[in-house]
Amino acid sequence: MKISTLIDTNVLIDVWGPAGKETKWSASAITACRRDGTLVINTIVWSELAPLIATEPALRKAVETLKMDRELLPWEAAFLAGVTHSRYRRAGGVRERTLPDFFIGAHAVVAGHRLLTRDAARYRSYFPDLDIMSPETYP
Repeated sequence: MKISTLIDTNVLIDVWGPAGKETKWSASAITACRRDGTLVINTIVWSELAPLIATEPALRKAVETLKMDRELLPWEAAFLAGVTHSRYRRAGGVRERTLPDFFIGAHAVVAGHRLLTRDAARYRSYFPDLDIMSPETYP
């Protein structure tokens, strides 16, 4: 069975940004997800990557090199993100934790994607049914 995987921004920054301690894990995880099926990014991830890549054509080429599909955020995901973010804020969540992460998690839930991220705890807290691939689940 093929699995589609939405890739969180932090994983792509590991691979396309300066080399760091997470670079090897992130590259390996992307390769494993590619073997399992489709790689996906959305407009939120695209916008978060914009400061890292010099031009939009360069970003498009980088995404095409990894053969990632670009998906728009579904309306249902936008609603779920807003409701979930509100719940987070009412529970005392700090303002620094921004809405984009909730858009990414909600998109993965609504579209039935697995999520590849290094920040599993936050997503697991607010999207408990989300299939997450992280350093904890894929060492």
